Amino acid sequence: MNLELPLDAEKVRALHCGDTVTLSGTIFTGRDEMHIRALEFLDEGRQLPVDLRGGALFHCGPIIVRDHEEWKLVAAGPTTSARMNTLEPRFIEAFRPAVIIGKGGMSLPTVEAMRENGSVYLALTGGAAVLAARGIRKVIGVEWLDLGMPEALWILEADDFGPLTVAIDAHGNSIYENVAMVVKENLPGIMRSLGIE
Repeated sequence: MNLELPLDAEKVRALHCGDTVTLSGTIFTGRDEMHIRALEFLDEGRQLPVDLRGGALFHCGPIIVRDHEEWKLVAAGPTTSARMNTLEPRFIEAFRPAVIIGKGGMSLPTVEAMRENGSVYLALTGGAAVLAARGIRKVIGVEWLDLGMPEALWILEADDFGPLTVAIDAHGNSIYENVAMVVKENLPGIMRSLGIE
């Protein structure tokens, strides 16, 4: 299913763990430094240069080259989202992105922030940065380039970007937590079968 950005709350709440989607529309990139600066802007009462409400935030440090007057995307692989665990709950509450894209999942406080504010986490396969870039039609622009290429806030136009898996939904469900529970349940039996007590 292809989702057009920005997303309203009804469409976000209709998504469930395990669903596969693609995205079309504007996607913003943001890693640690972008989150920190955005929250500093919030604390200072300043407006962000973009409106993230209902949009998609991609945990990504893209590789982008300058081609005459245009930026060209080379690779756009997901960053490990856990890096943003301490920042994301407040970020979600303040700026209300509908979608976070990354790899590896996020902490329970972030899962709770997603439930409370109506956001989902979409997992993108790591190691497929060049393939992922194929779903980006063009680079619209960039903000905060002084943070460096991977940390800047890039504004990308997506067309069927994905496939992406709903790994944390807006109902508080997380496939990462589900896997952890299954592992915990099965670990004693596995240890016994291996002769490890």
